Amino acid sequence: MFIIINQTNNHATLLLFLIFLLSYFSYTNSYVFIYAGCSQEKFQPSSPFESTINSFLTSVVTSSSQTGLYNTFTPGDSSPSTSSSDSPIYGLYQCRGDLRPSDCTSCIQSAVTQIGLICPYSYGATLQLEGCYVRYEKFNFLGKPDNTVMYKRCSRSSSDDAEFFRRREDVLATIQGAVNGFRASSSGSVQGFGQCLGDLNSNDCSNCLNEAVKELKTLCGQAAAAHVFLAKCYAEYWEAGYYDLSTHSSGNFTIIFTT
Repeated sequence: MFIIINQTNNHATLLLFLIFLLSYFSYTNSYVFIYAGCSQEKFQPSSPFESTINSFLTSVVTSSSQTGLYNTFTPGDSSPSTSSSDSPIYGLYQCRGDLRPSDCTSCIQSAVTQIGLICPYSYGATLQLEGCYVRYEKFNFLGKPDNTVMYKRCSRSSSDDAEFFRRREDVLATIQGAVNGFRASSSGSVQGFGQCLGDLNSNDCSNCLNEAVKELKTLCGQAAAAHVFLAKCYAEYWEAGYYDLSTHSSGNFTIIFTT
């Protein structure tokens, strides 16, 4: 694919380009695996908890097609997938804010399929794809801040251009303002976006994004493109024309086993 922008084009053209670019990568990259986390504690096959998890995952897919890009599930709600007193479960899903509802549902379907294969019989599991996220636990994690670095990707290409760093700072400053959801930004040749999980309040989201931006700069330095995923938010940027982050990552296939 070749995209040509004339030097005479204005900021509106750059904004349209950003929207197109995000839409294109939303479609092509939303199913890309980022990381997974599995509890070390396991349950027995055919146990009540297995039935609860299967019901929960079914509800997640259904909700993504009916409710929208985000939803939570707790033992106190009306969903049969979480209400068993013998095997309560807390969970959520979220899609990236620029995905269309149909693409969100497709991404969630992929995540639900993978989470069962990657974390079989786990009391807790997390799966992050490029375009969506699913997590469940037998304890209540909802609404609780967590700035743990889960995964980072830094491009092999780097820059020492002062203009690039100025533009990057503009983009990251805008991303840090995404306290109520997803935010995309563009400044010159640099684009980026950031998002918190919907269970965080505005203050905790702001703190998480501030930490994510700090980790981007610390872990990836002068990289032309970088992604950092914390437990409850993420931030990323890239220089126009550069979106291959497959190198200098913390692993091409990362699975984290938790206690």
